[in-house]
Amino acid sequence: MTSFAKSTILLPLYIYPDEGAWKPLYDAVSAIEDLQSIVIVNPNSGPGSEPWWPNADYVREVAKLNALPNVRVVGYVATTYCQRPIEDVLKDIEKYAERSSDLATVGCGVEGIFFDETTNVYSEEVKTYLDAISEGVKASDGILGDKLVIHNPGTAVDARLAQPGPDVTVTVETSFKVFQTKDYQRWLGSSPYDRESSCYMVHSAPLERVEDLVQELRPRAGFLFVTSRKKDFYQNFRPSWRKFVAAMAQ
Repeated sequence: MTSFAKSTILLPLYIYPDEGAWKPLYDAVSAIEDLQSIVIVNPNSGPGSEPWWPNADYVREVAKLNALPNVRVVGYVATTYCQRPIEDVLKDIEKYAERSSDLATVGCGVEGIFFDETTNVYSEEVKTYLDAISEGVKASDGILGDKLVIHNPGTAVDARLAQPGPDVTVTVETSFKVFQTKDYQRWLGSSPYDRESSCYMVHSAPLERVEDLVQELRPRAGFLFVTSRKKDFYQNFRPSWRKFVAAMAQ
């Protein structure tokens, strides 16, 4: 057994919540009470708007997630590599925030925001943009809990973006094959983030390697997601979900 602390699952849950569709997640987190999970919900490439929202399926299932003591739900917001108008990003944050007090969406509040497609290249404009959207989360009364801020550049970032940077940064979002290369590991070594603020997401891992890979990565990243899927990485639990969860629970 590893001597390192357990890592937290960081799961992009981009599966439409038909009845029973999220059951593998409920089963896993209910069976292993000390396994912590952060679940990214993405109703409609973001929070969704009227007339589509409130969506009965999402309202029902997100409330179930929020009822689980070892799960934190965060909302998906796109940034389009910091090219999306910042006003639109801030509006998405507030849409999620409003759900914590809206009687039509009881139980659907979120405890943070996952900002997708943030850039890893520094400029004063980018730094100002990233700091502003992060502060938008921290300053929002309707974002619950620790108001977790997650950025997803999917790679190592310029150290100037880590001053102070978000709570968690996805410094790896790549295939197993690429992750294993010396060039990739050399580049990853430039990341300014420590284990406690780093997330690795590795897809296309050989099924028989999933459990070993999780054990290898736990000392390096406090937040993990590993899948054997080679496409639609976040749209299906099969076939490696159980192996991944078992390794994370050890």
